[in-house]
Amino acid sequence: MKHYNIPIFISHFGCPNDCVFCNQKKINGRETDVTTDDIKNIIETYLKTLPKKSKKEVAFFGGTFTGISIKLQEEYLSVVYEYIKEGLIDGIRLSTRPDYIDEEIVKMLKRYGVTTVELGVQSLDENVLKKTHRFYPMEKVFIASKLIKDAGIELGIQLMLGLPGSTDESDYLSAVKTVGLEPDIARIYPTLVIKETEMADMFKQGTYIPLTLEDAVKRCKKIYSLLDYNDINIVRVGLQPTDDLNDDENVLGGPFHPAFRELVVGEIYYDFLKNILDVEKKLEVETNERNVSRIVGLNKVNKEKLGKDFKVKIDNTLEVDTIKVNERIYPWKQVLRGEIDEPGSNKHQ
Repeated sequence: MKHYNIPIFISHFGCPNDCVFCNQKKINGRETDVTTDDIKNIIETYLKTLPKKSKKEVAFFGGTFTGISIKLQEEYLSVVYEYIKEGLIDGIRLSTRPDYIDEEIVKMLKRYGVTTVELGVQSLDENVLKKTHRFYPMEKVFIASKLIKDAGIELGIQLMLGLPGSTDESDYLSAVKTVGLEPDIARIYPTLVIKETEMADMFKQGTYIPLTLEDAVKRCKKIYSLLDYNDINIVRVGLQPTDDLNDDENVLGGPFHPAFRELVVGEIYYDFLKNILDVEKKLEVETNERNVSRIVGLNKVNKEKLGKDFKVKIDNTLEVDTIKVNERIYPWKQVLRGEIDEPGSNKHQ
């Protein structure tokens, strides 16, 4: 059954502080907070167009939902809960900070039909969190994650790559620790410099240098591989393109690309195929047609880099997540494993 989110952006509302990278008004394109009437109108509008036979969840994103007053949280949730009781909505998703989760809040979320809580962890390196003005003790992340999972609520973890003070190693170790939290889903965001943020000032002063697109893909592919290999559903890689983010006046720097995930997955396939080519001196690839674009890379970049010895043939009897190379079948997990086990990477089974 197809899944649809009904997005409700609460902007910066509820967030206890301003992280150096954050200007939620520019990220989500919304500058005012919603009322309960707004929520009803948004839901009703979506319900008119979404297929009746589909899974529908209301998604509160953009701020720190559990940082707002309990009274307002309950007002927002109770509006949606009426639709859940009528069978029109299947659940509620929301995002928040790890230090704004406790046992009573989780019980309240469960009572109103919340199905997914995403924690904006961003990094599991205390030095990075301090440099981004987002510091909280690491045990808060582990406690919050356990409370959410024990309540039977789906756990999501959001990670940001290339924050001030981060390195390839620190970002990868954050991913290793994320695997230990056993989340159901994850989002991976390369850090962008958004105007009207403290990071924008750091960028202009030269005290913060964002990742290039090439470096962001290189850093992300190992983290993506690690999470996917450990059966964590990666629901997004890179920020959703919006009119604001496509405007160069709002994004001052950083590796924004509307097809960032495709770049990452294509690079994972490239590394795997290049290793085979170096040993076997040929690449006769067979794959399901639904997988061709990932293997040849965005704008066929892998085909160009791998050269004339790289040949691709369609075989729809193959599963989408497997490929055959030089008559040998490789499952997707084996492709991922090659990325994780590359020299210099930390291994995590």
